This record gives sequence, C-alpha cells and structure tokens, in this order.
Amino acid sequence: MKKLMLLSVCSMVLLASCVSKKEYAALEAKHQETQDLLNSATVKLNKCLSDAAAANARVETMKDQLADMRKSNEALIKSSQDLTELTSKGAQNLEKSLESLRESNLKITRLQDALSRKDSVTLAIVTSLKKEVGLNDPDIEVNVEKGVVFISIADKLLFQSGSYTVTNRAKEILGKVAKVINSKPNFEAMVEAHTDNVPYSKPPLMDNWDLSVKRATSVVRVLEDLEVNPQQLVAAGRSYHVPLVENDTAENRAKNRRTRIVVMPKIDQFYEMVEEEMKNLSAQN
Repeated sequence: MKKLMLLSVCSMVLLASCVSKKEYAALEAKHQETQDLLNSATVKLNKCLSDAAAANARVETMKDQLADMRKSNEALIKSSQDLTELTSKGAQNLEKSLESLRESNLKITRLQDALSRKDSVTLAIVTSLKKEVGLNDPDIEVNVEKGVVFISIADKLLFQSGSYTVTNRAKEILGKVAKVINSKPNFEAMVEAHTDNVPYSKPPLMDNWDLSVKRATSVVRVLEDLEVNPQQLVAAGRSYHVPLVENDTAENRAKNRRTRIVVMPKIDQFYEMVEEEMKNLSAQN
C-alpha cells in the first residue's frame, strides 16, 4: 500500500511537470477519489479482520462448550445405566421382601391355626370338667385363663384347719378330677396350694411355705392313688404370696386358702405341634 501511495505521488509530480492545470486538477480529484476508496476498503478490511477474530473466538468457545456437553452427556448416560441397574436390583430386593412377607404371613396363619386347635382342646376340657365336677357347689370353680384350665377348690373342702391331711369328701371330688385327667394322657395337671397370711408354725412344718407345699403333695398323692399317671402331676406351693383378695377379713382369708389344679397341654408337645406345622409349610414351599 505504501508503494502504491509513493507511485501516485511520483506520478503526480511527473504529470504536474508536463500537464496543464486543468488536467492536474482532474488527476488530483481522481487521486482523492482513489484515496477515499482505499480508506473505505481499509476500514472494511479491518472490520472483517475484527469480525473474523470474534468469530474464531466464538468457535473456540463453542468447541469448549461442545466438549463439556459431551462429557455431561457421557456422565448422564452412565448415571442412567447405574440407575437402571440399581432400580433392577431394588425391584429384585423388593420382590424378595414381598415373598418373605408372604411366607411370614402364611407361617403366622399356620401358628394361629395351631393355637386355635389348642384353644379348642382347652375348651373341650373345660366342658368335660364342668360335667364331671359340677358347678352347683360355690366352693368349686372351673375357668380358663390365657388358654389354661383352672379348677379351684376351697380349702374347707380339702383340709381341716391347719392340716395337710386330705378329707374324705375331698377324695370324692378329686376322684372326679382324676377321671378327667386320665382321659387326657397328653396333658399335665399341676396342683397349686395357697394359704392365707396368718403365720403358721407347727412342727415339723416351719411356715406357710411348708404348709402349702405339703398340701399340694398330699393332693398329688391322692390323685396318684386314683391311678393318675405321676408323670402328668406337678406339686407346687405358693404360700400366701398370690392372694385373690386382701387378707383383711376372715371371709377374705377363707377365699385365699385354696387349691388350684391347673390342667394344660404339655409345653414340649405343643411346640412339637407348632414345629410340625412349620415343617409342613416349608415342604409346601
């Protein structure tokens, strides 16, 4: 460009020396026009160069953004794959949990059925005992508590005051109880004797504990004499520590002096029944 300007100046000097003023003015006007075109072209060129630089910068920025987007897309794809895998595992675990829950519910149902059968047997015993012993006597009670049958006999029907020798009337009542126990060879009968809280001491017995235990064993011996299997019998003394009512009157103390015969399925046999049900359940699965 500098060479072009120098050439123009030299041409003007040469022409000025050999052309007229009119021609010179025309040439000078032409030169100015050419200079204006040159300046305009220069401005446009600079603008183009600036736009090109800006465009190149945007391209580089877009390349960086594209690279970041590719990385983000790859991370998103991986996360999606991981999520799919986790969801699949979660669904499998949920299915296993539901299956386990169904098995547990079935086991509970089986156990409830077993308990229902046990309760049915217990109620049958109550009916049988009521028929055998009879409830016309207010001093004899038969009831069920927590699935166990209790026969409660007032102290005055079994023993004389302060004595552990069974009365003849008691042997008649115990004979009916023995008949029921003998009809249930797979059940236990626990004889549980209670006293009031009046201190007792008559050698060889030392206290109410001794008296209650001795009365329980006396009843057990009578039942054994009535051909009850001794393996079904349990003797237990409770002294005065489990009263029915407060020992504050003669009438209440009489209520607390009692003997209970607890008739119940043998625990080991009951659990064997439950285990058998569990085995049946496992075999079905």
